[in-house]
Amino acid sequence: MAFYCVTMLAMSLELALHNPAYEDIASKFLEHFVTIADAMNNFRGTGLWDEADGFYYDGVDIRGEAHRIRARSMVGIVPLFAVEVLDDKVIEQLSGFKQRMNWFLKNRPDLGHQIAYATPGEERGPGRRLLAIPSRQRLERVLQYLFDEREFLSPYGIRSLSAIHREHPFIVHTGNAELRADYTPGESTTSIFGGNSNWRGPVWFPVNYLLVEALQRYHHFYGDSFTVEVPVGSGIRMNLAQAAAELSWRLVQLFLPDRRGYRPCHGQQARFATDAHWRDLILFSEYFHGDNGRGCGANHQTGWTALVAQLLRKFGSGRSLSVAGAMQSAMAGTT
Repeated sequence: MAFYCVTMLAMSLELALHNPAYEDIASKFLEHFVTIADAMNNFRGTGLWDEADGFYYDGVDIRGEAHRIRARSMVGIVPLFAVEVLDDKVIEQLSGFKQRMNWFLKNRPDLGHQIAYATPGEERGPGRRLLAIPSRQRLERVLQYLFDEREFLSPYGIRSLSAIHREHPFIVHTGNAELRADYTPGESTTSIFGGNSNWRGPVWFPVNYLLVEALQRYHHFYGDSFTVEVPVGSGIRMNLAQAAAELSWRLVQLFLPDRRGYRPCHGQQARFATDAHWRDLILFSEYFHGDNGRGCGANHQTGWTALVAQLLRKFGSGRSLSVAGAMQSAMAGTT
C-alpha cells in the first residue's frame, strides 16, 4: 500500500503541473504514505523492523501481544519497493502542494520523520527528497541478505524465501499443530492454496522487476556513494544502478540458451533445445525454480513474466556492464 501511495503521488504531481486540482490529491497520497510508514516502523511500539537481524518481518497481534514471524521471505523485501524521489524543482512549481507538505511536516513531526530525506552528514542529490520505508542504514542491512547467494540471490534472480531455510526451516507450534516453512525452490510440497503456487523459494518475475526499479530509484537519490557487495563475499562492490543491472542480467539468463541450446526456463526438455520446430518457442512460466531456473506453474504467464522484454531493452548485456563498471570504480578508488 505504501508503494501504491508513492506511485499515485508521482502520477498526481505530474498531472498537477498541468492542472492544479491534482495538488490536493498529491498531498493526500503523501499523508497516506507517511502514515503507512509510521505503522510499519512503529507496530506496537517496535515496528516490523528487527534490529537484531536487520530485516523486516511480518507482525501479528495475538491477544494484544505483538509477535514477529521470523521467516526471511519476500515479506522483508517488499518494503524496499515503496520508494520515490521528489524533485524540488517540481515542488517549487506547485505552491499548494508545497504549502501543505511544509504544514504537515511542521505540525506532525511525529510522522514527518518517517520521510527519509537524508540523515545528518549524509550526501544526497541536490534538490531531491527521498520517500522510502527504510533508512539508509536499514537498506544496507537488507541488501546484505538480498545479494547473499546463501540467502536470496540465486543465479536467476531473487528467491521468494531465503535458502537458509533449507537447513533451518521456520517452525511455529500452535497447540498440537506444527506449522513450518521449508525452502522449496520448485513446485509446492503442501496443499496450501490448492498446491498450485509456491512462494517458498522460487523466483517470481513481478517482484524481481519491482526490485530492479526500486534499486534504480535509490541510486538516483544516493548516487555512487552507496555501494553494496554483489554477491556477498565476492569482493566486488557495485553502486545500486550496477546492482540493478546485475540482477536484471540474472533474470535474463532464464531465457538464454547455453552452448547445447538448453535454456534454464525449459529445464532439460530436449525438444526445446534440439527440435527445429520447438527450439525458438519461449514459454513464459509463472515462476522459476530457485536453484536451476526451471519454469514452474502456468507456462503462458505473459501478464508479468514477459517483463523480461523490458529488461532486455533496458540492460542488454547487463552483467558485463555492471561488473565492468564496479571493477572500474574499484580501480579508480585505488589510484
